Amino acid sequence: MESGTWAVVVAIAAAYLAWFWRMSRGLSGPRVWPVVGSLPGLLRHAEDMHEWIVANLRRTGGTYQTCIFAVPGLARRGGLVTVTCDPKNLEHVLKSRFDNYPKGPFWHGVFRDLLGDGIFNSDGDTWVAQRKTAALEFTTRTLRAAMSRWVSRSIHSRLLPILAEARDPVDLQDLLLRLTFDNICGLAFGNDPETLARGLPDNAFASSFDRATEATLNRFILPECVWRCKRWLGLGMETTLASSMAHVDRYLAAVIKTRKLELADTHTNNATTPHDDLLSRFMRKGTYSDDSLQHVALNFILAGRDTSSVALSWFFWLVSTHPAAERSIVRELCAVLAASRGAEDPASWLASPLAFEELDRLVYLKAALSETLRLYPSVPEDSKHVVADDVLPDGTFVPAGSSITYSIYSAGRMKSVWGEDCLEFRPERWLSADGARFEPHDSYRFVAFNAGPRICLGKDLAYLQMKNIAGSVLLRHRLAVAPGHRVEQKMSLTLFMKHGLRMEVRPRDLAPILDDLHVAAAAAIAASTPAIAACA
Repeated sequence: MESGTWAVVVAIAAAYLAWFWRMSRGLSGPRVWPVVGSLPGLLRHAEDMHEWIVANLRRTGGTYQTCIFAVPGLARRGGLVTVTCDPKNLEHVLKSRFDNYPKGPFWHGVFRDLLGDGIFNSDGDTWVAQRKTAALEFTTRTLRAAMSRWVSRSIHSRLLPILAEARDPVDLQDLLLRLTFDNICGLAFGNDPETLARGLPDNAFASSFDRATEATLNRFILPECVWRCKRWLGLGMETTLASSMAHVDRYLAAVIKTRKLELADTHTNNATTPHDDLLSRFMRKGTYSDDSLQHVALNFILAGRDTSSVALSWFFWLVSTHPAAERSIVRELCAVLAASRGAEDPASWLASPLAFEELDRLVYLKAALSETLRLYPSVPEDSKHVVADDVLPDGTFVPAGSSITYSIYSAGRMKSVWGEDCLEFRPERWLSADGARFEPHDSYRFVAFNAGPRICLGKDLAYLQMKNIAGSVLLRHRLAVAPGHRVEQKMSLTLFMKHGLRMEVRPRDLAPILDDLHVAAAAAIAASTPAIAACA
């Protein structure tokens, strides 16, 4: 190579290194390398990503910036990522400047084939229209009753018989995934795939949906140009996605066609429609195309299945390792049922599903579920696209074209927000001083259900479902992690357990708790007797 060429190469390298030195000095996050940015750190911590992000945020006071591609022109725009868990920043992004932080083109492109322009993959007017329709439906008592009906049936006719007959450890995470999938399909479009039936059968629709979801998530690992090229050529997981979605589309097209005929027949005969699922509700509310209706169903299935089942998996693991919390939950269940069904015949407690009024009174159980979601949120990280230059409340400048990742996992593990015991499982932090009332925390400190205009519409239904499942199981069974089973996080958009949740299932003896309740009742009567006598 001639000396002049060498001089040019050296000059370019020197200019790049000078630029890189100035650029990297302004970043407070993990180490950034020339060209590849922070990718080496991301790859090195691929198996403990959420804990790594927590450590970085603790070190930087709740917000840091890093560069995915250290290339001039990209590093301060598309390659820049701001990571935060500061409650003030979260309120700014999720509420105050909501319009400046949409999901954005990258997220929409990744999920386009699976979710289309559905409510969880859209922005702007498309999102507003669907949100309004869904919001009206999620406030109705009939939808709550429909959810309760599907959940109670799945619990009592499927889950509880499987647990009662279990002699070997069961994979509770798998059972819960099947249960919530059956429930959400029933609620979304009125069909029960019966994946939790005896023998745990394979279901073509469920399997296709799982493969399509896995293939979609695989796109997050690859640069956009790579997966789009594979999609065009029909290679690898993109082939799996295409074939799986073809089956999903055929299944849902048949459901929609049948439902339209049923609703039309009902209208013609002036009969009362028997369908109270979300798909039928959307059909009655407006003129949606068949593709739009499919996306409505798929969006709610994706949102409603994994989140509740994953939360319950971590809940049962935490409760099995915290005996005091488990006793408090079971004691509360017994006290509520004794008050509503009588204390003389505990067998009657197990004869029928928990009623709305009984579930509403389970405040400690709700506290334990909330504490689980604080420590192990179903969606641990989420991201937004920055439309225009902005400054966050903590002074961090975020340029247009960059992205913001808000760490929901980290938000629940900051001492500055939750105190020195932030890593402890302590349901009492959600209760009033006398333990009688559930006291929610600010939605920008506890972001498990999102916050602002995009706050989860199904939050109350999710609590209803989780309380029903958790209460029904713990009232009848004691669960313990199977010997040798390792509970580890799976690095995914949803916080699955990597190896499932293998648990031993044993019958619960309620006699000691009933004795405690009788003693407490007798003591209360004795304490009130002098007061009554004094009044007399």
